[in-house]
Amino acid sequence: MLARLLARRTGPRLTLALGLTISLVYPAVAGAEEQWPGIREHLYGARLIEAGERMITLDVPYRSGNDARTVIGATLIAPAGRSIRTVTLVLDDNPMPVSAVFRLARPMTRFAFEATLRINGPTPVHIVGELDNGVLQAVQGFVKTSGMGACSAPPGSDPKAALQTLGNMEISINDQRGASDDVLLSGFARLRNQQVSMNLKISHPSHSGMQRDQISLLFIPLRYVETLEIDLDGHRFAEVTGSISLSENPEINLSIPASTQVIDVTMTDTDRTVARKSHRLTSY
Repeated sequence: MLARLLARRTGPRLTLALGLTISLVYPAVAGAEEQWPGIREHLYGARLIEAGERMITLDVPYRSGNDARTVIGATLIAPAGRSIRTVTLVLDDNPMPVSAVFRLARPMTRFAFEATLRINGPTPVHIVGELDNGVLQAVQGFVKTSGMGACSAPPGSDPKAALQTLGNMEISINDQRGASDDVLLSGFARLRNQQVSMNLKISHPSHSGMQRDQISLLFIPLRYVETLEIDLDGHRFAEVTGSISLSENPEINLSIPASTQVIDVTMTDTDRTVARKSHRLTSY
């Protein structure tokens, strides 16, 4: 059923993710194979991936407190003279392993992110960072879960009601010490060109295609956040590619330059629904 639903989606941004889903989901469910070698080859071929412990710090809970909404993040600091241009988050044993990809139009020497994810069962977690010179570095972690299958768990809200607010977004800003007032972003913090954390909350049911309507017992059609285009001060900063691993009403945090004045976000989901949100920071 899942393969049939996914086969209807043929957009260019989904080709890689769908290929991984169809080829890896059933062995992953069987739990008999290590998935990372196949995922790695599919994504990067024979390219060398270096151990990234000196560049990447992975933030993953030892055990998920809520399989349907687990926060996973990472902080990447590029070696001297280099910058980060792409970060890929892989949940090896999730039905769609490539769970989020961050492509930075403006490569950064430091980049951090967090995302709320649904974890289908105990799984290795990989973060792969690509530098501006093409070098790949990766780290691995592991998250334990209740093993209840969050990707097929019933949605937390009524599917029809969720459509009424689908695409609504909220943007807020925190400084790197966790303060939430925009006033704290003014003055010297901006002049020193520090980073701040952009928090994005998206109203979206993030249907996995594996869930059933609790009344009709029919499968709910696949629908999730496919891309986020993030512009800062009128110029493209990053593009995020999502997957069914994003939780219902996903929340994403990522670091941006503290000098930013205007944030524009465009969300496109797999049903081609487009939503936009703009946020202006307090001037200094």
